[in-house]
Parts: sequence; C-alpha cells; structure tokens
Amino acid sequence: MAQVLEFKLPDLGEGLTEAEIVRWLVQVGDVVAVDQPVVEVETAKAMVEVPCPYGGVVTARFGEEGTELPVGAALLTVAVGEREPEPEGSGNVLVGYGTQAPAARRRRVRAGTGAADGHSVRRAADGNGQAAPGAPAAGQAARRGTARADAHAHARVAAPAVAQAPASASATTAAPTAAPAEGPVPVISPLVRKLARDNGVDLRRLAGSGPDGLILRADVENALRAEAAPARTAEEPVVRPAAAPAPQGGGTRIPLKGVRGAVADKLSRSRREIPDATCWVDADATELMRARAAMNAAGGPKISLLALLARICTAGLARFPELNSFVDTEAREVVRLDQVHLGFAAQTERGLVVPVVRDAHARDAESLTAEFARLTEAARAGTLTPGELTGGTFTLNNYGVFGVDGSTPIINHPEAAMLGVGRIVPKPWVHEGELAVRQVVQLSLTFDHRVCDGGTAGGFLRYVADCVEQPAVLLRTL
Repeated sequence: MAQVLEFKLPDLGEGLTEAEIVRWLVQVGDVVAVDQPVVEVETAKAMVEVPCPYGGVVTARFGEEGTELPVGAALLTVAVGEREPEPEGSGNVLVGYGTQAPAARRRRVRAGTGAADGHSVRRAADGNGQAAPGAPAAGQAARRGTARADAHAHARVAAPAVAQAPASASATTAAPTAAPAEGPVPVISPLVRKLARDNGVDLRRLAGSGPDGLILRADVENALRAEAAPARTAEEPVVRPAAAPAPQGGGTRIPLKGVRGAVADKLSRSRREIPDATCWVDADATELMRARAAMNAAGGPKISLLALLARICTAGLARFPELNSFVDTEAREVVRLDQVHLGFAAQTERGLVVPVVRDAHARDAESLTAEFARLTEAARAGTLTPGELTGGTFTLNNYGVFGVDGSTPIINHPEAAMLGVGRIVPKPWVHEGELAVRQVVQLSLTFDHRVCDGGTAGGFLRYVADCVEQPAVLLRTL
C-alpha cells in the first residue's frame, strides 16, 4: 500500500499570496527525494525554486507553465511507500524557504483503485490552529487515473498511470463560495485579513473566489472598489463615457505580473502617497576616481565605485538621520531608523529590482563591493530571496551606467529618499581658479518632503558632493 500526499504551494512569506509557475523541474512518474526542488515559480519578489517535503513518486502536477496559483493551491501529489515514516518536513531551508508538513489530513490510496482527490481537505484554522466547524470538506470528485505504488520498492516505486492534471485543478471552482455563517472565515493570509480589518470589510459577507471558497486579496479589493463607487439613484441617468478608439495596427499585450507587476504597483503607490521633491548638484569626481585607482593599485580585492558612493551615503545618513526613515501614516509619525539597509537599483531581464545590502553602515568598502557583486549576480540569475529584496531604508540609484547625466527617480516606497548618480564624464570645470578638464558627475536627491525640509536635503546632498570632490572628508567618520 502507499499514501498519496498532496503538496501545496507553501506560504512564501513577505505578504506574498500567489506565484506563477515558470518551469516544472519534475515529470509525472519521476522519483523525488525530500527537499528536492520540484518547480520554479516567480513571485512578486523574485524567481525561486520550491522544494518538496516528501520523497516518493510524482503522481500528478497541477498547473501548466505560465499559470498563476494562490498560496495553498495544490502543486503536485507524491505516492509515498507505507514503510516510510510519517513525513513531517525536513525543516531545511532552500532558496530562502523552509519545507514543512501540510495541515491537511493524509489519505491512504488502495492499489488499483485509490484515485487522488482533486481538492485537498482544507481546514480553516482559528487562532489556536484548530479545525473550524463548517470549513468546506473537499474530496468529492476523484482525479482522473489511478495511483499505484509498490511499498517494498527501494530504488524506484512503479510510476502510477495518472494523466497530467489540468491547467489548475485547485482553481477550477465553478463559482465563488460564500463564507461560513459560523466559525473562522477561510482567508488566504493574515495580510488579507488585516487589509479587510483596516478598511472595515466584513469577511463573512464576501464570497471567496479561491479554492474551496478561500478569500483572496482580490476579493477584498473588489469589495473596497464596490463600496467606493457612488450609489446611483433611480432617477439619475446612467452616462457611459464613449469608448476610446482602439489604436490602429497590431500590438503586443504584456501582462503586468510577477516582478514587473510588483514594481508597477510599488511605483504607483509611491507616486500616489509620497509628496516628493528633488534637488541636484554637479560635482567634480576627479579626486574620487584617483583615490579609487590608488586603492586598486595597492593590491587586494578591487573596490567598486558603487561601494565608495555607498560608503559616502552611509556617512551622510549618520549626519542627516532624517533621510533614513519612513512615515507611519496611521500613527502620523516619522520613524527614524538606527540601521542603514541600503538598496540599489539593478536592471535584469525580468525588470528592475532593488536588492538590499543589510547593515551597510557597518561595512567597509571591500565588504560593500563583495556584497554588491553577490546581490547583482543573484538578481540577474533570478535567485534573490524575498528577504534580500525587502527592508531597505535608503536607495542608491546609479543610472549613469545607462549613459545619462541626470534623473528625478521615484522613491522606493516606504523609504524617505533616494540618491541618483549620473555618468562621470570629462567636462570643462573651474579648478583652483583656472579652467580645466575634470571628471564631472551630476548627483540628485529625491526626498519625502514630510520627513524633512529642503535645508536638510540640501545639506545631505552637499555633504555627499564634498566627499566626492574631496574623499579625505570621509576620514572624519572612519
């Protein structure tokens, strides 16, 4: 006899509620080991490989490549021999996520007749983690095919004759299911529950569109939009705006999802919520370039220009801590932070991402250079974890690598400021009273006007420019 266990898309943390299947790493009939990566998914934060907590034979997969699944939806089923111990998950961490046993009750499948149920038994947990009365009990429709496994096989369990599952077995509910009248309401994540609580949405009045009536973030947002729409009286005529003419010629529609969608949402929120302002200054970077050349000529690991600029930023934030903060809108407070977690913009094939260097204020130039290189490589490979993409307190944007001189960047919400660095090019410059050709760079600072005024922002930017022009100024803070 064998058990057929269902592995669901795990909670990926950081408030993530869904992921897109990018590439399957296993096929139906393959033997998998505990903690073996089985699927590559793209979340709103990064591309990650998801490890399976069970060892056995893959009997079914749910979702084709390109399909979006919510957290808690079935990913695949694995036939496990009865002689194996009860799988409780290894607890290991792989690509930023741990494996753990699911809360659903495991079912035995009889050889030859045990078809795995297309929906797992979902238990809506209350605050104590107990099963909620009235939670929908799935398992009424049998999945196509049969699952056979030899309990005594050690090298390989016979592959069961199970057809490939449809595009998304857990997402094919015919219609939204109303929340139970009593007991806890099944919600996909605490983030969605908080969103509903903060906006006064009664979850019991919502019909969840997720598997087995699970309430998703989209359900709460739809309810909020419906409440915001002004009520029309019976006498009020309905005036529909004329449809905009469709553009002539062909075109390509690119979905705003995954990393690109997350960036779009964050930039829109930043522009909507933060009253930003920008100031800029030209600086003579000749001495900074000479200092870097001297450091690299002395031997040892090479120091990057970005690392030197980051070191200047952390020194500036120590003098002007107002810019290393965020605004708590609910409490109407400005929260100044003790640590500097420095984000930097990195362009990848999947769009713009902002990896974060933790405790940048406590690192020297060599450590900053190494960490920038590691995070940049991980960003290009798509292996950054959510923890490496969140929690920044200040962002450094080196848009000069694109060959441009200046920019007015959008602040990385919920941070309070971003320093932009243009390209360093030879220009005519008055140096020591004479006209000379110097290496000039334009620096810009976009800041949240709620956390400081122009005097503070200008003071920070002038300090950064002074350090660029005379790196010896940094010796005061080393």
